[in-house]
Amino acid sequence: MWRLRRAAVACEVCQSLVKHSSGMKGSSPLQKLHLVSRSIYHSRHPTLKFQRPHLRTSFQQFSSLTNLPLRKLKLSPVKYGYQPHRNFWPARLAARLLKLRYLILGSAVGGGYTAKKTFDQWKDMIPDLSDYKWIVPDIVWEIDEYIDFEKIRKALPNSEDLAKLAPDLDKVVESLSLLKDFFTTGSPGDTAFRATDHGSESDKPYRKVSDKEKIDQLQEELLHTQLKYQRILERLEKENKELRKLVLQKDDKGIHHRKLKKSLIDMYSEVLDVLSDYDASYNTQDHLPRVVVVGDQSAGKTSVLEMIAQARIFPRGSGEMMTRSPVKVTLSEGPHHVALFKDSSREFDLTKEEDLAALRHEIELRMRKNVKEGCTVSPETISLNVKGPGLQRMVLVDLPGVINTVTSGMAPDTKETIFSISKAYMQNPNAIILCIQDGSVDAERSIVTDLVSQMDPHGRRTIFVLTKVDLAEKNVASPSRIQQIIEGKLFPMKALGYFAVVTGKGNSSESIEAIREYEEEFFQNSKLLKTSMLKAHQVTTRNLSLAVSDCFWKMVRESVEQQADSFKATRFNLETEWKNNYPRLRELDRNELFEKAKNEILDEVISLSQVTPKHWEEILQQSLWERVSTHVIENIYLPAAQTMNSGTFNTTVDIKLKQWTDKQLPNKAVEVAWETLQEEFSRFMTEPKGKEHDDIFDKLKEAVKEESVKRHKWNDFAEDSLRVIQHNALEDRSISDKQQWDAAIYFMEEALQARLRDTENAIENMIGPDWKKRWLYWKNRTQEQCVHNETKNELEKMLKCNEEHPAYLASDEITTVRKNLESRGVEVDPSLIKDTWHQVYRRHFLKTALNHCNLCRRGFYYYQRHFVDSELECNDVVLFWRIQRMLAITANTLRQQLTNTEVRRLEKNVKEVLEDFAEDSEKKVKLLTGKRVQLAEDLKKVREIQEKLDAFIEALHQEK
Repeated sequence: MWRLRRAAVACEVCQSLVKHSSGMKGSSPLQKLHLVSRSIYHSRHPTLKFQRPHLRTSFQQFSSLTNLPLRKLKLSPVKYGYQPHRNFWPARLAARLLKLRYLILGSAVGGGYTAKKTFDQWKDMIPDLSDYKWIVPDIVWEIDEYIDFEKIRKALPNSEDLAKLAPDLDKVVESLSLLKDFFTTGSPGDTAFRATDHGSESDKPYRKVSDKEKIDQLQEELLHTQLKYQRILERLEKENKELRKLVLQKDDKGIHHRKLKKSLIDMYSEVLDVLSDYDASYNTQDHLPRVVVVGDQSAGKTSVLEMIAQARIFPRGSGEMMTRSPVKVTLSEGPHHVALFKDSSREFDLTKEEDLAALRHEIELRMRKNVKEGCTVSPETISLNVKGPGLQRMVLVDLPGVINTVTSGMAPDTKETIFSISKAYMQNPNAIILCIQDGSVDAERSIVTDLVSQMDPHGRRTIFVLTKVDLAEKNVASPSRIQQIIEGKLFPMKALGYFAVVTGKGNSSESIEAIREYEEEFFQNSKLLKTSMLKAHQVTTRNLSLAVSDCFWKMVRESVEQQADSFKATRFNLETEWKNNYPRLRELDRNELFEKAKNEILDEVISLSQVTPKHWEEILQQSLWERVSTHVIENIYLPAAQTMNSGTFNTTVDIKLKQWTDKQLPNKAVEVAWETLQEEFSRFMTEPKGKEHDDIFDKLKEAVKEESVKRHKWNDFAEDSLRVIQHNALEDRSISDKQQWDAAIYFMEEALQARLRDTENAIENMIGPDWKKRWLYWKNRTQEQCVHNETKNELEKMLKCNEEHPAYLASDEITTVRKNLESRGVEVDPSLIKDTWHQVYRRHFLKTALNHCNLCRRGFYYYQRHFVDSELECNDVVLFWRIQRMLAITANTLRQQLTNTEVRRLEKNVKEVLEDFAEDSEKKVKLLTGKRVQLAEDLKKVREIQEKLDAFIEALHQEK
């Protein structure tokens, strides 16, 4: 009975559950009920509708396993009748706790998968370190030679053995299902209560989202994602930059003993530097790639280049033309942010403001130096290398800004010159054109776009950059206009890529970091990005720098081998031409020829010190007499010889010699010595050396001689000492022996005969040819010569009547001669009579003096007795002896000064001139000219370029 009573109570419980669940939605079959609920079986209720009561357990609401499907259990039939009350909770709990090992194993598998996925994500974000393989020692790459990895691989278990150790995934899933079943078991009404919760969620009204809202939401998420990854990328790049800086600094300190190779960009820059000096007639220097930065004036070209170089390195001015000549900037990576010029060893630290100011000042000075007088711009290139951590490797050329109108202060041809310079760089088929357009002004005012379209009509090597986008966004009424500019729809020009950048707020004192932060902040908040008018890869100078660098190196790899082949052909042609034209000569370029000429010139200067003293004195004495002989004869001897007695003669001679010595003679002697030194130096310089003489050095030697002579100054104190010596020599009248007397007579005869010959020639030119020449050579006299001849004959008649006639004609004598000539029909002028008389009397006097000189040959005896009791007077012989002795003493003094002082000073001047010429390349080009020099110069340049190109190509292949 108690069993029946117990069954009835169970039925009442079931009926009560049905009543409480009558207002609920949904139903659940019996086999879907909880295990505890299914333990009671009633034949009258095959299916029950129930409501799960709300259980206030702490783990049920937050468990992530509540959505797992419940495992179906096979129910055993329940027998009718009374059964004792049994509690199965401890057994079931123990059984499930034993299966926790599957839970732990599943957690391990899930954790391992999550860890692997996280590892793969971090691995993708790590930058490629293949460029730094050279940092790892060579022993690491050769480790396979020392360790047998094949043996180790065979020792490891194979994949089948590892699969046996892996857990059974089916058992893991089953264990997770039981775990969910365990945590979701709370009360019979749990499932029904869950169904009620889902039902309440499904009762919420569904709001349809529009397509526009979806697009805006996706764009917002895309922008945030791009910015997020951009920040991550910048952070990794910053870390990479610091690591590279540390590595390069360690290499500089010698931690790595391997010799570091020159970077690719430095090698390529050297090739371009050599090409810039090469003869432009071959036009090969224009076929190697470089990035040419062109744009209108004040469009922001220089600012874009500074952002790429990460330093404010260029001079700037408000509206003024600052870029006056092309500036070639080679960007490369290095441990320190520095800049240096090609022809200078000074490094400018770009992290210090004073060095930046000095660099800008130096660039401005070089630009102004390159600009010739009367010009505004110059085609000469300034070469600058900029190194720093994280810089993109490339070669850029900043050109003067294109102008539309020539303003005051500019040369009239400034506009055409800028166009020709820009075209010269852009017409290179491998040059990358970086076209800069100011976004803050109307696009129709731009000139550079038409110029670029002419040079690159298909846009295969043009990159368009729109600057000052922040101002453009504020000023342009229609933002779509900026989109049209960026997409290339507003201009006829085409381009590889279009970029938009911000170059600061217009303040020249802004730092690069401040400009970069402002640029990033602007594009983060810009409508141009949010409305998809611009894409994320089209903005910021950093993306522009990466794109230009990639394009540059792609162009280099495609064209450099072709250029190397062309130089090989050029080298072969030049070598063949040299062998055919100069088979026995060495291939000496201009610098080598200059060194050879320099050695020859120095040898010739040294030869001056080897000239014998006798030779110096002979040429000095002869040159000095040639310089002063006219003054001695005309101003000293002839006036003194007109006197009537020896006392007056000696007095006149002494006075005139004293005046001459005080005023003119020392200066004349120094001039003669200096001219003699020049003549000897010139003789050594220009004297042919036989077969070894090379006329290619003649212009250089002449220029060195002229410049050295111009710089040389004689010692001023020499005149004072020389004046005293000459004065003492002229005061001496004592002839010691007969030999000196004879020497004086011989010297006097030579001097008078030379004057007599000059006088005879002057008279012959005055009267014309004599009767012999007229008959033999068919020559005639002119009317003037006939008048001179008649006058000469009349004067000779008068002189023959009075052989001791004074040197001057009286006025009545002139009248008599003129009347006598008029009586014969010859009209003469008194001045003509005087001129003719001067030459006639001079000839008469010189002949008389020569006769007197012959008489004095035996007058040394009378001279010793002071001409006492003798009618013979030889004071003129004593005069010429004094002059001769003064010349000898002066020549000796000048020779000592030449050999001891002046030759050494001249040698020093020659060395200084040669050093100056060696540094002046234009001077060498001007002085060492000719086909042979140019051919050797071209051959050397082509060889140098080819070697550098081959080395660059080899390094380029190794990098690949």
